[in-house]
Amino acid sequence: MNQRLASVDALRGCTVAAMLLVNDPGDWGHVYAPLEHAEWHGCTPTDLIFPFFLFIVGVSTALAVEPRLEQGAQRSVLMRAALLRALRILGLGLAINLLAWWLLPGAHLRFPGVLQRIGLCFAGVAAFSLYTRPRVQWAAIVVLLLGYAGLLLAGGTLEPFANIVSRSDSALFGRFVYLIDPATGRGHDPEGLLGTLPSLATTLLGLMAGRWLRQGRTLRLAVAGAVALLLGLAWSHWLPFNKNLWTPSFVLWTAGWACVALWLAHLGIDRRGLPAWGRRFGLNAIAAYSGSELMQVLLPALGWQDFLYRHLFASWITPLAGPWIASLAWALAFVALWWLIVAAMDRKRCYLKL
Repeated sequence: MNQRLASVDALRGCTVAAMLLVNDPGDWGHVYAPLEHAEWHGCTPTDLIFPFFLFIVGVSTALAVEPRLEQGAQRSVLMRAALLRALRILGLGLAINLLAWWLLPGAHLRFPGVLQRIGLCFAGVAAFSLYTRPRVQWAAIVVLLLGYAGLLLAGGTLEPFANIVSRSDSALFGRFVYLIDPATGRGHDPEGLLGTLPSLATTLLGLMAGRWLRQGRTLRLAVAGAVALLLGLAWSHWLPFNKNLWTPSFVLWTAGWACVALWLAHLGIDRRGLPAWGRRFGLNAIAAYSGSELMQVLLPALGWQDFLYRHLFASWITPLAGPWIASLAWALAFVALWWLIVAAMDRKRCYLKL
C-alpha cells in the first residue's frame, strides 16, 4: 500500500521553507550572508536547498508511484498521470515567469525556471521508476554523471557564460534566460535544459533512497550518504562544486547530505516520535512555493514591497543592527506568513495537488 511518512513530509517542508527564506530577502543589495548562494564555484548551505527538493521528488516517487504499480495499476495509466502532473508544474512555472515579465518594470521573459526543472525531473524519474529495473537506474545515474562530466570538459572551460552549458542554453533559448552578459550577449540560466541531465541523476538517487526507506533498509541511507559525500568531495578536485552548472561532484555532495538528512529525519520522526517540523509546508509544497513566487511578483508590481520593507523593517532595524539583519527579518517574516497560510490550509484539509 502507499506509504506516507511524516519524516518525508517534514524534510520536504523544511526544504520548501528554506526556499522561501532565501528567495525573498527584502533587499537584494544586503542579503544576509549565510543565505547567499556561492558566487560560482563552491557550495554553501543555501546551495543544498534545491538539490534536496529534487532528491525528495525521487523519494516520493518510490513511496507513492511504485506501490500503485505493485497493486496492479497499469504502467501506461500511471505514466500518463505523471506526465500530466509534470506538464502542469512546468506550465505553472512558465505562467509565473510570464506574469513577472508582464507586471514588473524592466523584467525580461525567461523560459527555464525552478518549477520547470522540477516538472522535467519528475517526468524522468517516473518513467525510470515505471519502466526500468534498479540495475538500469543505477547505470543511468553513472552514465548521466560521467557523460555530463565529459560534456563539461569537452566545452573547454567552466567560466561563466563561456561554458558549454551556458552556450547551449543561449543557442536554445536566446535571450529568454536568467542572465545576459552585456559584453558578449551570451546568456546563462541556472535551471537551463542541459543542466537538467545531472539534476535527473539527483532525482534518481532520491528514488533509490526512497526505495530503501520503503523496504526498511534505513542503514543504507547512512552508508550511501557517507559514500556519496566522499566521492563528491574527491571529484570536486577535478570538477568543482557548482550549482549553476550542477556539476557531478555537486550532485554527489548534495545527494550525500540529503541521504543523511533523510536517515536522521526517519530515525527521529518515524521511529522515535519527534515533532515533524515543517510537515505543513511539506503537505502543500507546490502551493507554498508557487504562491510565494506569485507574491514576489505582485507585491513589487503593486508598489507595496518597498513600502512595507522600508516602514516595517528597514526604518528601525537598520539603525540598530544594520541592513543585513533587516533583510533577514523580512525573509523570516515572509516564511512565517506562509507558515500561517499552509497551517490554515492543513486545518481545513485543503491540499493543492497539481
